[in-house]
Amino acid sequence: MRRTLAKLDPLERYSAASERAAGRIIAAYSTSFGLATRLLGARHRTHVRNVYALVRVADELVDGVASEARVAADAQRSMLDELEGEVAQALLTGYSSNPIVHAFGRTARAAGIDASLTGPFFASMRTDLADTTDSAADANGTIGLRAFDADAHAAYVYGSAEVVGLMCLRVFMRDEQASPERMARLEHGARRLGAAFQNINFLRDLADDTDRLGRSYLTAEAAMTPERQSEWITTIRAQLADAEAVLPELPRDARVAVGCAYRLFARLAAQLAETPTVELRTRRVRVADPMKAVLLVQSALDLRKADRA
Repeated sequence: MRRTLAKLDPLERYSAASERAAGRIIAAYSTSFGLATRLLGARHRTHVRNVYALVRVADELVDGVASEARVAADAQRSMLDELEGEVAQALLTGYSSNPIVHAFGRTARAAGIDASLTGPFFASMRTDLADTTDSAADANGTIGLRAFDADAHAAYVYGSAEVVGLMCLRVFMRDEQASPERMARLEHGARRLGAAFQNINFLRDLADDTDRLGRSYLTAEAAMTPERQSEWITTIRAQLADAEAVLPELPRDARVAVGCAYRLFARLAAQLAETPTVELRTRRVRVADPMKAVLLVQSALDLRKADRA
């Protein structure tokens, strides 16, 4: 690696090192996501990793890592503000002294990702910090459960997940000529797929969100009920169906990866539908590795069938 980087000019060398760092961040957190990015065409892989590395860094800041490092709540908010400022500067200049931000900035400038997407993302991240800075504590100093009503949920999911889907779509479509009608369909599908992913993860992480973080993203009440679980499964399936409908309109070198991610989360939704509500608080539902391999093959076969049609 050192010999290869040494052949580059200083900015190219720093950019390549930053993008490798982004890839290491992703690899450390999600084997499934790492698999999905390997299924992307070569022109998309690094860009999508750069997007998700920034998302992961911000998410870890607001989801407890800073707290575990004994960073005070006000300092966490300042750190998030600083991160957003670094991103804004990288969008303007294409450079940041923060390698993850630098990698994201290069992708953003190449794909047309701008503040209309990064702004809502950081707004949702800031909502999570409100748990520790704005919530009232009881006599023991324990922060009460923060429940999201329908409007708060929709705003949070848009910023935390739907805009990330839109960022990835801009990566996929950066070299494409698409009509406004096609782009509108693809953007709707990207938003719906991002929302489905987020809502599925809310169900999977129910115990951690409520017990460790004090958040109730899916219900304004204190506890999930079987009725609410069923309602969310219905919502998720509708979101996945909308996303599936536009998969054939994606560029060919993005379809297998996105299709595989769609199948993985559709499988998770099916397993969550069969999981008793009380068990959502005791175990995290996951798809077994052999099933992931099956879903990958099915996604590749779907692409072949589409090519023959």
